[in-house]
Amino acid sequence: NGTSVEEFILLGFPGTWHFRVFLVVVFALTYSLTVIGNASIISVVWMNSNLHTPMYFFLCNLSFLEIWYTTGVVPKAIGVMLGTSQNISFSVCILQLYFLLSLGSTECFLLSVMAYDRYLAICYPLRYNSLMNKVLSARLVLSSWLGGFLAISLLAFLTSRLTFCGPDVINHFLCDIDSCLALSCSDTWPVELATFLVSIIVVVASCVVTLVSYMYIISSILRIQSSHGRKKAFSTCSAHLSVVTIWYGSTMFLYVKPSAKNSLDLNKLVNTFNTVVTPLLNPFIYTLRNKEVKQALGRAFQR
Repeated sequence: NGTSVEEFILLGFPGTWHFRVFLVVVFALTYSLTVIGNASIISVVWMNSNLHTPMYFFLCNLSFLEIWYTTGVVPKAIGVMLGTSQNISFSVCILQLYFLLSLGSTECFLLSVMAYDRYLAICYPLRYNSLMNKVLSARLVLSSWLGGFLAISLLAFLTSRLTFCGPDVINHFLCDIDSCLALSCSDTWPVELATFLVSIIVVVASCVVTLVSYMYIISSILRIQSSHGRKKAFSTCSAHLSVVTIWYGSTMFLYVKPSAKNSLDLNKLVNTFNTVVTPLLNPFIYTLRNKEVKQALGRAFQR
């Protein structure tokens, strides 16, 4: 691959040993709760036939994605902060970058698909079952996964062709585009352009689909005569809207920008929120705001 650097050193977070141990405990606890929470959603939906609907099918895919998304970050980050696994080979670095960006792109597509599903459910309630059938929902999910991984393929390939002459220290707890571009001694313009274009296609396009869907949703909700009907209609999409706001806000800050070499320390904090905190919030947001899931969880605990 033309690079003279065969491995990088991840710095993680600066601070004393006690501070890093504290972060390790926080990361480990957050990771455990994320895996347990998202796995619980998948199990509850699987065991309750009344939840075998497109909305919960999309939610299970989102939970499955979140488990792998945080797994690609937290175990390595804990090793980096403890000082036992700070080295990462160039090939593994590119693999982690590709894996995380692909899952992030898939999440963008899944969230837009879920917004479209809520649009059909609220704007066309009588035709919803015929419009959003099992075949269409399966195709939308498959397209989201394939689209997410294919969209990052060229970007990962271009990054792997960069030349690194030293230094080999990455000011992060994971491999990301910004850090690689900051260390490269070759022309990074093609990678920066590809990053910007992929961000526009994946993040902005999926966000536009989501926003347009919610514009129609809000318009339909406002036309409902009874306050109880409006409240019930809004409750069906409020959880998804919360997740969308959190996810797109942090993702656009990280990737939708002309240059990717600025504010590496700030990017590290936003990446922590995006890869560690957000996957934990999703199961709690959906269970706390969703009556059917709460009832299913209650029955599961009673059994």
